[in-house]
Amino acid sequence: MIKFLLIVGALSILCRWALGKWPWAYLSAQPTREQALFRARKLLNVSARADHREVRDAHRRMAALLHPDKGGDKAQMQELNAARDMLLNELPYEAPEPRDEP
Repeated sequence: MIKFLLIVGALSILCRWALGKWPWAYLSAQPTREQALFRARKLLNVSARADHREVRDAHRRMAALLHPDKGGDKAQMQELNAARDMLLNELPYEAPEPRDEP
């Protein structure tokens, strides 16, 4: 029994060293697209029915708080940008409004 535990331990360490993950990490389910969208909406604090303008406005509000120049973290800003991009990519294309130029 001790030999078996030692072999399992050695194989686990070898797996971690060779592949970068512990063996039990491969047993967990990978996040689905719906879960990623849910997390993105939660991060930006928008509803599932949010349109382009709402997503962009929410991103601007959060970016004002999390931007590295304002004392935030670069990783947080990257996550915020990825959430905005994911939500905007899920929405149908919206043509920009024409500008009234004199």
